[in-house]
Order: sequence, then C-alpha cells, then structure tokens
Amino acid sequence: FSFLGMASIEFVAVPRKDVDTTQFGSNNAIIICGESSLLEAKTVSILQHFLPDDQIPKYLGGLLSKSCNSHSGATATTILPGNEEGSYTRLSFVRIPSDCTRHNCPTRPDVVYEKLPSLLSSENKGSATFIRVVFALPNNSPFTEKESAVSFAGALGRSSRLYSRKKSSSEISVEAAFWSTSDDRFCWEDDSLFLKQLGFATESVRQAAYLVDQPCNECNTTYMTNRAKQLVDDLSSNENVKGTVSLFKCCIGDDLDAEGFGGIFGVGKAAAHPPALVVLKYEPPSSKETVAWVGKGIVYDTGGLSMKTKTTMPGMKRDMGGSAAILEAFRATCLIGCDKTVYAVLCLAENAVGRLATRPDDIHTLYSGVTVEINNTDAEGRLVVGDGVAFVSKHLGVDVLLDMCTLTGAQGIATGQRHSSIICNSESIEQKAVVAGRKTGDMCHPLPYCPELFTVEFKSQVADMKNSVKNRNNAQPSCAAQFIASHLVNYENEWIHVDMASPSHKGEIATGYGALLLLQMFVLNTE
Repeated sequence: FSFLGMASIEFVAVPRKDVDTTQFGSNNAIIICGESSLLEAKTVSILQHFLPDDQIPKYLGGLLSKSCNSHSGATATTILPGNEEGSYTRLSFVRIPSDCTRHNCPTRPDVVYEKLPSLLSSENKGSATFIRVVFALPNNSPFTEKESAVSFAGALGRSSRLYSRKKSSSEISVEAAFWSTSDDRFCWEDDSLFLKQLGFATESVRQAAYLVDQPCNECNTTYMTNRAKQLVDDLSSNENVKGTVSLFKCCIGDDLDAEGFGGIFGVGKAAAHPPALVVLKYEPPSSKETVAWVGKGIVYDTGGLSMKTKTTMPGMKRDMGGSAAILEAFRATCLIGCDKTVYAVLCLAENAVGRLATRPDDIHTLYSGVTVEINNTDAEGRLVVGDGVAFVSKHLGVDVLLDMCTLTGAQGIATGQRHSSIICNSESIEQKAVVAGRKTGDMCHPLPYCPELFTVEFKSQVADMKNSVKNRNNAQPSCAAQFIASHLVNYENEWIHVDMASPSHKGEIATGYGALLLLQMFVLNTE
C-alpha cells in the first residue's frame, strides 16, 4: 500500500466513537498500542469508549495473552462487525515488551515503528479510511506522561510517511489519543494546547522524512532554498507564531565564493543547481538564550572525483538529513514557541562530478580563514558544515551551537542504527542530549571529545589541515567532529555535534530522525 494520499494525523483528547460514513468508507480500524501487561489489563476499558459491552469480544484475553517477543514485540488483529451490513472494524494491537535497558527509550517507540506501518493500511476501495490509534501510556516510566506521548507520537509520524511516487494511493485519516493507565481515562481533555503542540512536533518528523525521501531531481539545492524562504513567508502570517520569523541570510552560488565560504562553494560549484547558505531566525518576544542549529545539506553525494561505487552511491539523496531535520524542527519551534532565539543554518550543496569539481590536492580557504588541503572529495560534509559553524561563531553570539550531519559511515559502526553519535565540549550539553534522546526515541550516545589526540590526523604539509584522516582506524566520528570544531572562531560556549548517518533511515526509508531531539532539547516543555 502507499501513503501518497494520507491526509493527516490529528491528536485529540477523546477519540470519536462513531465514524462519519459520508466522509469515510464504511470499514474502519482501531489500533491500540501499549505494553503487553497493560493491554491485558486495560483493553476492555479502552474499548468501552468505542463499543457497547455486548460487542466487545470475549476472546480478547486469549488474543492478548499469547507470547510476546521480549525484543521485537508482537501484533494481534481481529475483525469486528460494523454498524452497516457487510462493514467491519479491524481491531489491531501493537504489544510492546516491558523489557528496556538503560540506553533505550522506556516506551520502546522502536517496536511501535517496527509494527505500526503495516497496520496503517486502507480498508476501503475508492474512499478514505478512518483509523483511530490509542497509545496506552506506561505507569512505571521514569519520564512524565507527556514525555511518553512525545515518543509515541514520533513513532506514529515515522510510520505514516508522506512521500511516494507510486501510481496507487490510499487516503487514510488518523486520529490519535492517549490513555492514562494510572487514571483509567483519556489524557489532556483540559490541555488542548499540548495536543496541538504535539501535532506540530509530529508533523516535523513527517516533513523531515519527506524531504529526505525525495530524490535529488526533485529536492535539489534550489528547492531547499525556496522551501526555506516559503517557510518564512508562511510562518510570518501564521496566528500560532508569537515571535518574529525572518530570513536572516541567503547566500547563493558565486556570492559564496565572494564572501569567503570556500567549503560550501568548493563542494557545490560543479552541480547544475548552485550551493547556498541559508540562515533563518526565530526571535521570541522575550529571549533568555540564543542557540544555533547548523545542518549538513548535501542533497546528493556522488563522492565527487573520489567517486562512490554503484553499490555505495544509491541512497545518497539522504545526505541532507541534518538540514531536513533542522528546517522542520525550526518550523515546529516557531509554531510551538519557546523562550530562546533560534537560528537554523542550512549548508546546501550537491557533491557532483563536472568540469568545475574540486580535485584531490586542491586547497580551499574556509570561512574560518583556515586553509584545507583536499585529500578526499568524499569527505565533503565537514567542509560545508565547517563554513556554517564558522559563520555562527563569528557573527551570531550564541550560547549553544549544535551541528547535525549524516557525516560518517563509521557512526553506524560506533553507535549503531538507532543511536546517533554525539561529540560535545561540555558534559552538561552531552547529558541533556542523551536524556532528550531517551525521552523521544531520537536516541544518541557520546563518543570521545579529545582534540589533542585527533587533530594530528589532519596534518598537512602545504595547508593548515587536510579534510580527511590519515588513520581510518582512529575514532573516525570523533575525528570528523574535530574537523568541524577546528572552524569554530573564538568560541568557548557549548558545542554539540550530532552524527546521525545511520538513524536517519531504516532500510531505504527516511525516519525523520533529529527533529524530535532538537525540540525536546530546546523547545518542548513536557515536565
């Protein structure tokens, strides 16, 4: 099935009991997600909201008591007769194991994301399908119910992807709600604002994944630049935005070279669409802190003249996952509101092959003033992000600088497919990121920050540094982060580097990783 026609996800305090058959087809679905033990205890209470007691199946206990894999969870489905002749309601369960170790998210959104996509399917031919999803919130989590809701919402967003170019499509409308297992009722009937903000956060995940899933013949640097400009125009007239949203800087093509952005220009100058540096700014009515998010935006990475192979090049449309997450988290930040001034810095280029392509042995001067000898044109992301962090550190006076990149293949070896690698100059920002990751499911894990051991890898005889390491067995994610840190100019505040090369996708599909991590760290108030 395809999600091309999927209309929306709406979070509600109390889901609708009846389906409007003038708007949707007569067949519909109810999906209940939660820990196996909670589903056994609470399913009847939840279903009593939707069904008369005599329509609640007596065999649910047997259905929900079947063994549940302690790692991957399980699903169960049954069909209930509908109100109209021949119609039905598909009732499905996502059973989440209670086992969770200390480096995982306690609600196990990884299991929800594994099981839910196949259940969000159409039940009607030629008309839309209405699906109600209920998440049973755990009552023994170290985090608040709102924090648990954010992690489930992120999993729902990832499960309902937006991008498809298949000819077939199914229109699906999802209504999601949360059940408090401690109070035996639906949550937040008196807090519609939180549910609205949760919708903005979830949409940021879906939109980030949408951008990453698009191929470069659609999502090129010009498209990304125009999307950022349109975002500013849209938000400037949106009644939900209480602060000021502006296009702070937009530097494109030869202007990058003229202004000294040698990294971005050098990487992108051979492509049909010009490279760009785009800086957006959100300023609240009263600001307590200033933060900047710098995103790697390589819309396609051939490797340049150090070219990738036919097996390693496919999928390189995803090399702009950092900028995608930052752009869409910025959108959500403006809609949700926060007490921080936030800059979103998009470093956009296509690493193409052509007569103007950078050669190995070329030397570029980055915006920091540091000269870089190119010994690997396929280590291009650090060059564009190096320009980005240099611009921030020289001009914006921020308290926290975060860069987010699909930077190294070694990240997946170091911290796996679910956790990004973070490298930080501050233990406090490191712990803040780890906790935010466990709350949202955008998990991360720290790697060594040790400049005195890693800068030697970039030694050059003819420039200030090379762009790729001498020893590929020496903590490559930390070394790549150190390259970026080398372009911070007179900057002594908090800096965090997020390498999310592996978590940015699951197989061939984007996950929207990063948006929730940013929002939980800097924006959402879920205490």
